[in-house]
Amino acid sequence: MLSHAIALLTMQLSAILLACTLPREFVRLPYLQEIDLTRNNLNGTIPPQWGSINLVNISLYGNRLTGQIPKELGKIITLKSLVLEFNQLSGKLPPELGNLHQLERLLLTSNNFTGNLPATFAKLTKLKHIRLGDNQFSGTIPDFIQSWTSLERLVVQGSGFSGPVPYGVSYLKNLTDLRISDLKGSDSPFPQLINLTNLETLVLRSCNLIGAVPEYLGNITNLRSLDLSFNKLSGQIPNTLGDLENINILYLTGNLFTGPLPNWIARPDYTDLSYNNLSIENPEQLTCQQGSVNLFASSMRGSNLGMVSCLGNIVCPKTWYSLHINCGGKLITSNESLIYDDDGDSNEVGPASFHRTGSNWALSNTGHFFDSGLVDYYTWSNTTKLAMENGELYMDARVSPLSLTYYGFCLGNGNYTVNLHFAEIMFTDDQTYNNLGRRIFDIYIQRRLALKDFNIAKEAGGVGKAIIKKFNATVTSNTLEIRLHWAGKGTTAIPFGSVYGPLISAISVNPDFTPPVEKQSSMPVWNIVAIVVAGALGIFIVFGIARWRGCRRQIGPLEREIKGLDLHTGLFTLSQIKAATNNFDIANKIGEGGFGPVYKGVLSDGTIVAVKQLSSKSKQGNREFINEIGFISALQHPYLVKLYGCCMEGDQLLLIYEYMENNSLACALFAKEKGQLKLAWSTRMKICIGIARGLAYLHEESRLKIVHRDIKATNVLLDKDLNPKISDFGLAKLKDDGHTHITTRVAGTYGYMAPEYAMHGYLTDKADVYSFGVVALEIVSGKHNTMNWPKEECFSLVDWVHLLKEEGNIMDLVDERLSEDFKKEDVMVMINVALLCTHVSPMHRPTMSSVVSMLEGKSVVQEVLLDTSQVFEGKKLEMIQQYYQKSGKNDTLETQEESISIEATEEFMSDTDLLSTNMDSSYRSFNTL
Repeated sequence: MLSHAIALLTMQLSAILLACTLPREFVRLPYLQEIDLTRNNLNGTIPPQWGSINLVNISLYGNRLTGQIPKELGKIITLKSLVLEFNQLSGKLPPELGNLHQLERLLLTSNNFTGNLPATFAKLTKLKHIRLGDNQFSGTIPDFIQSWTSLERLVVQGSGFSGPVPYGVSYLKNLTDLRISDLKGSDSPFPQLINLTNLETLVLRSCNLIGAVPEYLGNITNLRSLDLSFNKLSGQIPNTLGDLENINILYLTGNLFTGPLPNWIARPDYTDLSYNNLSIENPEQLTCQQGSVNLFASSMRGSNLGMVSCLGNIVCPKTWYSLHINCGGKLITSNESLIYDDDGDSNEVGPASFHRTGSNWALSNTGHFFDSGLVDYYTWSNTTKLAMENGELYMDARVSPLSLTYYGFCLGNGNYTVNLHFAEIMFTDDQTYNNLGRRIFDIYIQRRLALKDFNIAKEAGGVGKAIIKKFNATVTSNTLEIRLHWAGKGTTAIPFGSVYGPLISAISVNPDFTPPVEKQSSMPVWNIVAIVVAGALGIFIVFGIARWRGCRRQIGPLEREIKGLDLHTGLFTLSQIKAATNNFDIANKIGEGGFGPVYKGVLSDGTIVAVKQLSSKSKQGNREFINEIGFISALQHPYLVKLYGCCMEGDQLLLIYEYMENNSLACALFAKEKGQLKLAWSTRMKICIGIARGLAYLHEESRLKIVHRDIKATNVLLDKDLNPKISDFGLAKLKDDGHTHITTRVAGTYGYMAPEYAMHGYLTDKADVYSFGVVALEIVSGKHNTMNWPKEECFSLVDWVHLLKEEGNIMDLVDERLSEDFKKEDVMVMINVALLCTHVSPMHRPTMSSVVSMLEGKSVVQEVLLDTSQVFEGKKLEMIQQYYQKSGKNDTLETQEESISIEATEEFMSDTDLLSTNMDSSYRSFNTL
């Protein structure tokens, strides 16, 4: 078989469920440059024979590889990228790897490597990115890293190294990302970083640092994230930090800072100063911003802080002797008739927050997800009920990227039993790489380490299984503190980026003593009995009437079909939705789609929602209604819009979604100035990666393998932080794993549909890949795919890109609104990825997981060899010809974007499909879920 592929340049087989050993036979491919076998179930060792291949890139992350790295890999002098993260490799790193003088990227996170870094690594002078976290190295981070003068990213978290931070780091002037955490050893002073003026991210967490923070940090003007938490830093917080105009994240929690509270603490987006010894002169004037500023226990003047609860001074109206919390979930009653409090609104918990939800408890969070561009989520829900005792307790969980603390206030002093409930619900128990994840964190009770390196799935015996850990605690000052802390260990990108850190399902705290008897009520016994009997009778009557009415009401076929689905979402009543939208008040109307209007609403618990109102008269609309509920209710991912539920009463078909503050990507890019958003390059890249991650989940990671069929800018919504979420699953189809493709009638939006699908109904997930490529080009250019084009040979944005590339003017594609706010090489990565995705042949398009890998810089992007031949032109013209034949319209492609369906006798459009050239009017009506 390999003899037919002798000229093969790239072996890219990522996320296709490969379960075998690595083939040594690749040596028979003399021209092979890249091996990308990421995110499979590959086992065994790395073949030493690969050392004779002139490879440029080896990417094997996310497998089950064992053994040592073969020393023979040190012979591949052409190698630029070696990515072995998230495996089970072990042993010492071979010194021979120091011969890889062209190596630019070395990623070894989450293995079992031991020993010191070989001294030969000093010769890796072209390194730009190295990650060594979650290993078992020994010794210190060597000073020879000063020879890595090209280094831009150094990430060493939970690696096993001892301190101090080496002086050699001061020579790495090109560093933009420096993250070192969880060093062993003794105390050491703050490292010399004055020359690192290009830093954007600086993390020196749990590094045993002592002394003052240097003033010069305020001169690192590009700094966006600064985390110096959990050290022993002292003195005053430098006021120069307040001069950092670009700072978004500031974590100084868990230190010994003194002096006045800085007056600029609200300037960063998120500031955590909890657990310090600051002085707060006027606490009554202090505003504690939930979700963005955490000041809990930040002052040494505890008894004089008045009633500012976010500082830690809690007034107790009574004494409690137990505590039950359903972490991340709603109020429920357990099988033992214990009432578990709901965990409050997850939107009020952010990267730096203290949130008091219950009358006698609160929670505190520190941390955000650094690497994802991902939505920062702090709760997670399972899509299927777990078959276990009290399974409802484990449906939801509270999660944190770094440190999560629960406080029990106003507890009677004494000894307690603390039961912490866990179930791993973010990994899967299947044959995909999703089951390779390892979540590891530490548990502290009353500020003492109670359990180190806790792994939920390992302790419970698998994913989706419950485990209860019991601890003893002594309460002496009426407060119980339970802290879960991530120390840099475990995988960080399985099943998708930024899955790590503590996760907890529920907390149950009970006394080891008999609580004192409360004073009994003075109400006569017969009064109490009368009230109970009357209440029970009333409930019985109301229940009987409701049931009688329910039996008389006619249930339509649509409602029967909905109720026959195994939904993981809620059913709302029409009265609830009318109350939320003020009876569908026109003032609450925020959009108009092909199926009907969209309203903004506020539920009774304060949750802001978007209500999509569909027409029940259209059979096609009914089918889309069923399709959307069926698919999206079974899916949950940070890059998919969340469906809260639906409503079916009379002729009303309503879908209730999470509200998305920044409208759609189309509005952000294409609207006139009034509705347009100024998207920086970093934001555009974040959006592009987010869409790719969402599609990778649909195609490869979800239990349901789904083709969306209508990916376009109007179906990508943006939340308040400009994180993207894929919406509108009305046209989605299930992939049949037993077939390479399905043949179906065409449904989608012209301009975004892949040629093989638009012309022949040949549907695979590569149709979504094509659509993504179009959207990526729109993100780069800020231009709509079907606008008027300056040259007659250009029918679309894809044509124009090919023409620009052929003429050598590809940078003319870049949105002029970006000015110089980007690096050319970053733009070329996205353009080349988009061109790969829009290749005329589906076989040459990458998988979405490969797209994510390329966009994140984890694998090499192959430059596309353009084909502007008659074959390409013929396919394009054939597609346009068939468009006119099927639509029967004389409209030009440049004046409208239209979702079409050849599946029904009645043509229909999805929400927000009609895109007029009059942007002022059309974008005012865009869906803003």
